Amino acid sequence: MGRQAGFVHEDAVRSARDVFWHEGFDGASLAALQRATGLNASSLYHAFGSKRGLFDAAVEDYLEHVVRPGLVGFQVEHVAPGALEAYFRSAREILADPSGRAVPDGCLLVNTACSGLARDDGIAEAVRAYRAELLAAFFRGAAARYPDRPADEQLRLAETCVALLVSALVMTRVDTRSALAALDAALSYLD
Repeated sequence: MGRQAGFVHEDAVRSARDVFWHEGFDGASLAALQRATGLNASSLYHAFGSKRGLFDAAVEDYLEHVVRPGLVGFQVEHVAPGALEAYFRSAREILADPSGRAVPDGCLLVNTACSGLARDDGIAEAVRAYRAELLAAFFRGAAARYPDRPADEQLRLAETCVALLVSALVMTRVDTRSALAALDAALSYLD
């Protein structure tokens, strides 16, 4: 039975993650979370303690299954000189998906940072940690791309890339062209 509960738990978290990603924390009703997970309110509260507990699990799932797989190329011992370009080209391809199915809702954490929930210390820390993770990855990419430049220049490039990515992720919800322009700007900095 423990295996089945673990399987249901993972599926419930992933289904809830998608509701939170699309609707935001405040917009995700208990009824929508129940429909998505197939669990009743009692089961959700028993497993996660609260809607916020479910959201926290969804954020961790988002980091593990959506964000971090894209950063793998920056975590290897010898980061490829073209890792940053490859990352931004891939992001551009995803956001430019004409079906609109790829990332129509932007980024769960960026969206959360723009909501009232960001005033919560735990959420603010999760968003800061996410940004720091991106910055560390992009700094490794900048160092690999421009090994002869001073570290402060590499850091500025990494900071610029993070800012342009966040801009693209905010704009993808309302203006795909502007989102793509932000990614194009990042690619132009890497030339």
